[in-house]
Amino acid sequence: MTTHGADLRAALLDAALPHVPFEGWSEAVILAAARDLEVAPALALDAFPDGPMDLVAAFAERMDAAMLARLAEADIGTLKIRARITLAVRTRLELLGPFREAERRAASLGALPHNAPRMLALGYRTVDAMWRAAGDRATDFNHYTKRGLLYLVYGAALAFWLQDDSPDQARTWAFLDRRIADVMRIEGAKGTVGRLAARLPSPVALLARLRYGSGKP
Repeated sequence: MTTHGADLRAALLDAALPHVPFEGWSEAVILAAARDLEVAPALALDAFPDGPMDLVAAFAERMDAAMLARLAEADIGTLKIRARITLAVRTRLELLGPFREAERRAASLGALPHNAPRMLALGYRTVDAMWRAAGDRATDFNHYTKRGLLYLVYGAALAFWLQDDSPDQARTWAFLDRRIADVMRIEGAKGTVGRLAARLPSPVALLARLRYGSGKP
C-alpha cells in the first residue's frame, strides 16, 4: 500500500481501531496496523510522531468531524440553545457507541499525568465545536466560561456513559439532561465555572477511576 500524509494517518487509524480494545492505544497497535496495510513500520510510526496520543488525537478529530456532519443534517437552528447543546453532547456519545472500548482505553491513557495537557486540549476542541455548531459566536470572556462549563459537563457525561449498562444508556441521557439544566440555570451568573465545578464530579477523577477500577461514577 502506498499513501501519504492525512490519507496514511486515516488508513492507519482504520486498521488500528480493531486492535485497540485488546492492545490499547500503543505503539504495538500502530505497528499492527502497519502490518495489516503492508506499510513499512518506520513510515507508520512517522505518521504519529508523538506516538499513541497522536493516534488518539486522530480518532478524536474523526469523531468531532462526524458529530459536526450529523448536527448539520439535523438543522439544529430551529431548536432552543439548551436542546442544541444536549443534542451535540448526545450525538458525540452516540457516535462513540461502536468504539466504546477504544474510548475507554483512550480515557485510561489520558488519565496518565503526562497526557493530561493533550487530553485537555482535545476535550476543549470538542466542546468548542459543539458550541460553534450550536451557533455560539461569543469572543469575550463568556466564550471561555461556556466552554469551561461544557468541558465539565461533557467529561462527566463521557465518564458516566463509559460505565452505563442501562438499556440504550437511558441513565446517561438522564444524567446529561440534569447537568445541562445546571449549566442553563447558572450560566450567566458570576462565578459560574466554580459553582458548577462544585456540583460535578471531576472528569479527571472519573477517568482515573476508570483506569484504576474503583467503581462507577
